[in-house]
Amino acid sequence: MANEEIKQRIIDFFKKSKGKTKFYLSDLQKAVPELKKRELKKITTEMIEEGTLMYYSTGSTTMLQLPEDDVDAKVKE
Repeated sequence: MANEEIKQRIIDFFKKSKGKTKFYLSDLQKAVPELKKRELKKITTEMIEEGTLMYYSTGSTTMLQLPEDDVDAKVKE
C-alpha cells in the first residue's frame, strides 16, 4: 500500500469522526489496522512535517489533530 493512500485514510478517519478532533496514535491504528505501530508512527511524523497533521499536548499526554482543528490558534487570531 502506498504512503499517499495511507495518509489519505488517516485524514479521512479524522474527518469522519463526529465531535472528536484529537486522537492518540493507537486510535489511528483503527484507520490502518494492517500497519504496525512503528510504521504508523513514521507516516504520522511525515504528515506532521508536511503540515497535514499536528501534535496536541496537554502536558501529560500527546495526541494528533488536523491543523484546521487547532482551536488555540483560532482563539489567538
